[in-house]
Amino acid sequence: MSDSFTFAMGEFDATFPSNYRYAKNHMWALPVADPNVASGTDSTQTTFRFGLTAYAVRLLQDVYFLDWTVEAPSPVKLRGEIGSIESKKAESDLFSPVAGLLTKINAAALDDPALINADPYGTGWLLEIQCEAGDSDILLTADQYAQHLEEAWQVAQRTIKGQANQ
Repeated sequence: MSDSFTFAMGEFDATFPSNYRYAKNHMWALPVADPNVASGTDSTQTTFRFGLTAYAVRLLQDVYFLDWTVEAPSPVKLRGEIGSIESKKAESDLFSPVAGLLTKINAAALDDPALINADPYGTGWLLEIQCEAGDSDILLTADQYAQHLEEAWQVAQRTIKGQANQ
């Protein structure tokens, strides 16, 4: 299996790491070292780092403002509003991709949202959420996310062309 996959968005190709998990709201998820799990005190929880996928970044274009309505540590609900993002193309609310405990916000991306455009899978990450093992089952594999992109791209194209109701 390749270490990444590519999705064609019109004339633009978006690349996605194959070893990441994905949320339907176009955030990527990567497990991070959790001191509680490493010490063996709680293996039923996993902490994931989340960021916007290349698909979301391409649609937003030139992110210039990021704001959080929650602070770490805070409990978050699945699909609960956690912040907002503004870009050249859109102003959007951000929603939690999983239920759990928001443990960390990337202060560097908050100070300089351009990091999201420049390095969405690295320095442009957004937040970390600790969740119970079963709560992360909602995250998609790379293959499942590729299928979701096919469906989402059809809707996005109609919206971009002003044909959302056709």
